[in-house]
Amino acid sequence: MTALREVTVSDVLHPPVTIEEVASAAGVSRSTVSRVVNGSTAVSPAALAAVRRAIDELNYVPNRAARSLASRATMAVALVVPEDTTRFFGDPFFAAIVSGINKRISKSEYVLNLIIASDDPNDKATEYLRSGAVDGAIIVSHHTSDAFIDRIAAAMPVVFGGRPVRQRERDYYVDVDNVEGGRVATQHLLDRGRRRLAMVTGPTTMPGGIDRLTGFHEALDAAGLSPVAVEDGDFTAAGGAAAVTRILRSDAEFDGLFVASDLMAGAVLTELTRAGIRVPEDVAIVGYDDSPVATSVSPTLTTVRQPSLEQGEVMADILLTLLSGGYPPRETLLDTQLIVRESA
Repeated sequence: MTALREVTVSDVLHPPVTIEEVASAAGVSRSTVSRVVNGSTAVSPAALAAVRRAIDELNYVPNRAARSLASRATMAVALVVPEDTTRFFGDPFFAAIVSGINKRISKSEYVLNLIIASDDPNDKATEYLRSGAVDGAIIVSHHTSDAFIDRIAAAMPVVFGGRPVRQRERDYYVDVDNVEGGRVATQHLLDRGRRRLAMVTGPTTMPGGIDRLTGFHEALDAAGLSPVAVEDGDFTAAGGAAAVTRILRSDAEFDGLFVASDLMAGAVLTELTRAGIRVPEDVAIVGYDDSPVATSVSPTLTTVRQPSLEQGEVMADILLTLLSGGYPPRETLLDTQLIVRESA
């Protein structure tokens, strides 16, 4: 089937420049031009400059409609978030991730679709994605119970935000070194002289929650100590408040607390204040994320900064590289950084 369009006098006198002509003028392959047009960074600086110069000189305009028909590409990608809307819009982590992804996608010819699919009732999102509505997907915040993700990954190129729950050889993912982040957070509390440490974790159905808890245990083990309490806060403000309330009711004596997200830590601070516990005098607290929450509470949060914006950019770049026929790394691990403020 051929796309029809109006033929103008200008077309007859000056036929549209082809991608092959751009490649010839730039002295590169057709696939290299395609990567540049699609926004991939898997191109050398010299080739990138040559292609852009040829595009400008030849006044090349990519024929997106024709390319879509020829390749059956939709020129759309999806961000799939297996969470409910309350959690998605209430957690600053997602805002940073989306900003990073959109920053990269907006420089390409692709459009970004957002799919919020909590357990994907009736497989609606899965069937939509598997129908060919998009060319690839980025999946973040996945849980061990999200079996529908496997069906999406089997149908198209997928990049995971965070280590996949069930890793396969063909998976691509961009993760933060959460084990090291948890270890550094805990070590900071130990370095402040705190020896009775508790933790409010994220869900242990998520690799990020598991890894931060692992780092907590590793630092305590190295110091010859055991945790006085560990409670799951579900990475939500309400969950964090409930978790620290359970710790307080257990009569556990703690002088340091690692909270696995700033959103939970803000709620924990409120509950400790209500209980008459001073931070950091009585209990020192370290959060995780370095989200806007960290500087909006009092005392301000010492926290572990994870590069969420960068993570979004890198995930999008890897997906664009895959879609343009490139070979990005399968595993990318980003560093964290301890940010010291008033709470510890």
